[in-house]
Amino acid sequence: MNQKTFGLGLFIFLIIPPVANLMESVMIIHMHMQMPILVITGFLMAPFFQSKFPRFFEKWNQNGIPGILLFIIVVGYWMLPRTMDEALELWAVELFKFISLPFLAGVPLRDSWRKLGQAGKNAVIIFFSIAFITMGWLYINATMQLCNNYLLIEQITLGWGFLTMGIAFVIFLGYRFFFNPSAYE
Repeated sequence: MNQKTFGLGLFIFLIIPPVANLMESVMIIHMHMQMPILVITGFLMAPFFQSKFPRFFEKWNQNGIPGILLFIIVVGYWMLPRTMDEALELWAVELFKFISLPFLAGVPLRDSWRKLGQAGKNAVIIFFSIAFITMGWLYINATMQLCNNYLLIEQITLGWGFLTMGIAFVIFLGYRFFFNPSAYE
């Protein structure tokens, strides 16, 4: 089984209503498991689109910056508390989630990441480190529910998940700064 087939199979599995409902029933699983896996499905299916539309990717995403900006915008949109609520309440927003994360975030990420230089990759990781730490602080310290469909304790748990991810990114950047990974290859 190749990556494209596995990505498509995983995508189909994730959109099955019982699976989607189960993953959306717990806030941290919705944000830190379902959404990243949807991005990964697009990442895995990207070679199919790159082989079918090579000129589009060469023209549209020549240096990787437009694709990374699209990735950042889509992922940033889905980090907002309101969008999580709307994905649970409105079928059109949930459909947009299942389209945007794989195809507007995962595919451009795969196409862009190899085209970016090390400084560009570090800038993306720094951006998400700051965003995750900020969102973690927001979810932990908010005195009221930010998402109407989830309990306050789930919101705090998600905040700690964001904070942990942000700290992990900072540790990774520190490792990249202080150690030369090519010396260990």
